[in-house]
Amino acid sequence: MSPVTRVKTSAAALAAAALLAGLGAPTASAHTRPEHGRAEHSRTAVPFTAATVTENPGGTFTVRWDAPGTRSVAVRTDGRTVARGGSSGSVTVTGLPSADRRWFDLVPERGGSLRLADRLIRLQGAVNFRDAGGYRTRDGHWVKMGEVYRSDALDKATDADLAKLGRLGIRTVFDLRMESERTTAPDRVPAGARYRVADVLAGTGTFTTLPRTPAEAEAMMVTGNRFMVSGDTAKAAYGTVFDTLGEGGVLFHCTAGKDRTGWADAALLTALGVPEETVMADYLASNTYRAAANEAVLSHLPPQQAAVYKPLLDVRPAYLDASLDEVDREFGSFRAYLREGLGVDHRELKELKRELLVG
Repeated sequence: MSPVTRVKTSAAALAAAALLAGLGAPTASAHTRPEHGRAEHSRTAVPFTAATVTENPGGTFTVRWDAPGTRSVAVRTDGRTVARGGSSGSVTVTGLPSADRRWFDLVPERGGSLRLADRLIRLQGAVNFRDAGGYRTRDGHWVKMGEVYRSDALDKATDADLAKLGRLGIRTVFDLRMESERTTAPDRVPAGARYRVADVLAGTGTFTTLPRTPAEAEAMMVTGNRFMVSGDTAKAAYGTVFDTLGEGGVLFHCTAGKDRTGWADAALLTALGVPEETVMADYLASNTYRAAANEAVLSHLPPQQAAVYKPLLDVRPAYLDASLDEVDREFGSFRAYLREGLGVDHRELKELKRELLVG
């Protein structure tokens, strides 16, 4: 893989979640395995250049797509056609029965289809649980949905949440948190799933001193993001996660699901060939999914203290820029980072793409 050309307005990952624990602070598409087992995926070229599913309040769904050169597209769910459109379309589907997750198949008149769902997995005990797939790569493939998930901590997962995750096929849970976080708020995992520790920040002193100003807080995040790339424990942790990603049903998480988790997801999407602007948008989406939780924290703090906390609760382009700068500085290219930092060689990367891409 050639070195990644970066725009200086990107975004992705780190470990503020660890800091939050110490401080006492609290939509798209692709083929996927069905909930009951793995499915065969067509290798036919997929004509869609954009496609999303969004679940709306009240249980309706908006499905959008662009498929240049295709005259017609059928929208199917539960084995029946619920809408039709042309090469570009936006339809709202109503009257569907409730489901753990509502999947839609976009079937063009010719070429490969896409299986879509809203990226967010709605749980009672987590706010940032989402599918890592559903993105188009630079060369026209799509990252499968239903294979890899990212989340905030699972310590508040309810029994209903765990049953739902079991039905979704979660088989391996990677906990990226530090020992103190794992002890204070131990994970609850679905029955039968493997629980594995991949402690990104073990041994680092990055978050031992509390920031006093917003500038210090942002600098702490930047420093932490650099460690996420070149720190020994970080490389070992992410290498362990990458070893398992192609097996399907994998979930990785930290405390807030935005920093250590964000870099894991950004590294995966970049490795698969997703454009940087898409990786950035996926990373920044944590600001949306965590908006209410973050506001609940900040609203109970004096204004001066809230101003210090806000950079720790946010995800910002500067944080990912720090990670990607560290990739360039330490390894020279993203491909070299995969090979030398995470132990993912050319053959393993090719296999990962075979497992996680369609089209």
